[in-house]
Amino acid sequence: MHITELNRECLLHLFSFLDKESRRSLSLTCLLLREVFLDAALWPVLSFHSPCELKRDNFVLGSSLRYLSVCWHSSRVKVCNIEDWMKTMFQKDICRKHETLVSDFLSKVCNRCPNLLSLTLSGCGHITDRDVARVLQSCAGLRCLRLENCVRVTDEALRAVVAYGHSLQTVQVDFCRNVTRAGLQRIQDRRPSIHLSAERSADMIPDIKQEEKVPFGRTLQKLLQYS
Repeated sequence: MHITELNRECLLHLFSFLDKESRRSLSLTCLLLREVFLDAALWPVLSFHSPCELKRDNFVLGSSLRYLSVCWHSSRVKVCNIEDWMKTMFQKDICRKHETLVSDFLSKVCNRCPNLLSLTLSGCGHITDRDVARVLQSCAGLRCLRLENCVRVTDEALRAVVAYGHSLQTVQVDFCRNVTRAGLQRIQDRRPSIHLSAERSADMIPDIKQEEKVPFGRTLQKLLQYS
């Protein structure tokens, strides 16, 4: 029996054993397999290991998506986490090439994936509180939100958790230096049913605007953090 003689359910099952790139390659062999590749039911889980992977056409966003993760572990993450006013022109150029990728991708998720249950973002230094709030508003059934080393996430994102995260059961904001104890306490007070984790976040040094006067000791500590 040729593979194209299998029914749709069997083909979806076979595709499920392949990674994203292998699925795409197989889908280019004939129209039938392309249709299987484009079936939203094939894509309940998506995992990416860098923002650049979000630009590829080897996956499908649809209503079947339940679990999504974008986890970037690279030396470039350190560059993204430097405050804009401290970056060199070379560092700014590095960020300029990818700074909107995750935010633009999350906008598509908001429009196409209303049934998302779990979102993990790690090392995504350019996502903002607004991005988090939009996901919470668009994906009302979201149960798990994990944010790690996302430097632009602040207490505003935690306010969005309280306001829009009605289905949330687990929230992690680990190593997010602009999250404060007051913001974490707000979640604990208003949404005590949420299992909250915030490893190191409220203990890290928050960003200080350039025009603010910063004690020399804190300035030195900040510089050593990125050396």
